[in-house]
Amino acid sequence: MLGAAHVCRVRMLYRRILLLHRLLPPDLRALGDQYVRDEFRRNKTAEQQESERFIQEWMEYAHVLQKQVSHTVVEPKQKMQLGADLTEEKLKGFNNEQIGQLYELMQEATKPNLQFNIKNASSCKNS
Repeated sequence: MLGAAHVCRVRMLYRRILLLHRLLPPDLRALGDQYVRDEFRRNKTAEQQESERFIQEWMEYAHVLQKQVSHTVVEPKQKMQLGADLTEEKLKGFNNEQIGQLYELMQEATKPNLQFNIKNASSCKNS
């Protein structure tokens, strides 16, 4: 069982990621928020070693995302460059389930953003 300090650390990381997602375009924010919620929920009962790796990877994600979105805040006219290439070494460390999740995430992220069109959602209220 993991201690209270670990739980606090995970919650702080979770909040930090969701705060960073507020700086993303709406469609990417919706996708990212849902993915983070699912992943953190899925890993709630992970063993300590697996949990530490999980936290480390998400901390790295948060660090990279913060760098990427902060450039846009400083230079608003500059196009937001998001994402990072996965190294072959990292890919080799993935199991089949993770490869499948990565593929599904790539498919969702590259869909036209009509799926997350916020303007359409507000028009449903008027119906």
